Amino acid sequence: MYLMPYIILSIAGSDSSGGAGIQADIKTISALGGYAASVITAVTAQNTIRVQSVYPIPADVVRAQVVSVMDDLRPNGVKIGMIHDAETAHVIAECLRKYRPAYVVYDPVMASTGGKSLMTEQAIQIIMKELLPLCTLITPNLHEAGLLFGHSISATDGMKQAARELSYRFRTSVLIKGGHLQGDEMCDVLYERKLSNSVDTTSSSGCVLYSGPKIESRNLHGTGCTLSSAITLFLAGGYRLDEAVCRGKNYISQAITRGKEMKIGQGSGPLWHFPLSE
Repeated sequence: MYLMPYIILSIAGSDSSGGAGIQADIKTISALGGYAASVITAVTAQNTIRVQSVYPIPADVVRAQVVSVMDDLRPNGVKIGMIHDAETAHVIAECLRKYRPAYVVYDPVMASTGGKSLMTEQAIQIIMKELLPLCTLITPNLHEAGLLFGHSISATDGMKQAARELSYRFRTSVLIKGGHLQGDEMCDVLYERKLSNSVDTTSSSGCVLYSGPKIESRNLHGTGCTLSSAITLFLAGGYRLDEAVCRGKNYISQAITRGKEMKIGQGSGPLWHFPLSE
């Protein structure tokens, strides 16, 4: 009898320090028992301190990678991360329309933690027009959600309003991550878009809030990549969206806790994706 692990394709940038991007996606998917395939959209020179430079992969090479994986491996889900330029965004949207994967989770990586822009303005416009409506879920942080929403967001009520509006606007479910909220508590807000009788209309079922104490750690490099990859795997495993988000959040809490005492690099170190050795 053959074993059939869930296959997840990550379409994202490469992090030379190994903490975020493709590398974090592969670690997450592997740690949770899935099989990770990858399409690299950009190569970055970065470490735990900052992103020094970004080298986009030509769009036709990105397309060739996607086609090669899709035609053979038939992934159960697709996680999308860093997209630097408009042409690559358009190519990814074309591939999603062609192959129609069951689950697409997009973590819109717009800037590094240090503030370096990782996406052109033209890419943002193509993503909003072509890519977001093809997604099952998007997972922006407060800053990214504010850019998409058009207003800054600093509190839970604003997160609820933005999640609901972005879901209507882009015809996708939205998880706004509140890790940067002020205070000792963090809260993520999920607004799930539901289709009624296959008609392209959204019925409101309200927001789901995921609250808990912040885990104090300087090692938070790759949290967004890790969470979105975990959610993608759990969706592929048959969990409802709210359950997949809950399980993804439980996993990332464990990864942050395991990694908070690690000393890797001089800046914001990575999470620890695997169980600690005895």
